[in-house]
Amino acid sequence: MNSAYSDILERIEAAIHATREIFVRFPAGAIEAEFKAGHDPVTAADRAIDAVLRQRLLREGEGWLSEESVDDLSRLEKQRVWVVDPLDGTREFVMGIPEFCVSIGFAEKGRPVAGGIYNPATDETFLGAVDAGAMYNGRSTRASQRVTLDGALALASRSEVERGEWKWLENSPLQIRAMGSVAYKLARVSAGLADITFTRTPKHEWDVVAGAALVLSAGGFVRTLESGMFTANHRNPFLSGLLAGGFFLEEELRFALARAWPGQPRAEQ
Repeated sequence: MNSAYSDILERIEAAIHATREIFVRFPAGAIEAEFKAGHDPVTAADRAIDAVLRQRLLREGEGWLSEESVDDLSRLEKQRVWVVDPLDGTREFVMGIPEFCVSIGFAEKGRPVAGGIYNPATDETFLGAVDAGAMYNGRSTRASQRVTLDGALALASRSEVERGEWKWLENSPLQIRAMGSVAYKLARVSAGLADITFTRTPKHEWDVVAGAALVLSAGGFVRTLESGMFTANHRNPFLSGLLAGGFFLEEELRFALARAWPGQPRAEQ
C-alpha cells in the first residue's frame, strides 16, 4: 500500500504474523478461561498476544491502550496511539467458535487512521489505512455499494440476539446474521462481506477502533449513537453503541434506527 502510514501497516502485518505462533500454542476450544471484574473472560492467550503486540507495535512517542494492559494515561498527551484488543471474542475462542480475532487499531489526533484484524480460525486478514484503502487477504476491497437496506445483510451481536434485542427486526427487509466479536463484524463490513452492523451496547475503544479504521479505509461510514462522530483516545475509553456500513446506507439506517431508538442522532447531524 502506498500510504503515509506504510510503516504503521508494516508493523501491524509483522505483529499479526507473530501472533500465529501463539495460536498454535493455545488452540481454540482447548483452553481454560479466568474471569475479570464484570464477568469478562480472559485466557493465557490474551495475555501472551498482548505482550507480543506491545513489543512489535509500540515506538517512542506513541501511546498505548489495550484491554489487557494497565491504562497509562500518558497516552492522552500523545498524538499517535495504538488501540488494541489482543483477542476480541474470547468467549467464542474458549468455545471453539471461529469468530474471534486479533484487533489492532491506530489513531492519530483521535482519528482512527489504520487498522488490522486477523482471524486465525478462518485465516482471514483485514488491513487498511484511510489514505490507501482496505485489503482483504491481500486483495483490495471496499465496503458495500448497496443503496438500499432492502435485502441488506446485517451482522448482529450473538448475545444481543439471544437476549431478544433484535426481535423487532424479524419482519424487516434486512437479512440478520448473529456473530461474535464486534471487531470481526466490522472487519467483514469493511470487506463488503456484509452491508451493515450496529449495536446499542456500549463498547470500549479497543473493541472497535481497528474495525472503524478499516470501514473508513474501505469507503464506508462509522458513527456512535451518542455524538455521531467517532473519535478515539478518550480518558474514559467507553463509547456509546455504534453503527457502520456501506456509504450509501448511512442515511436510511440512521433514520430507521432513530425511529426505533429515540435519542439517537438524526441523519442530518
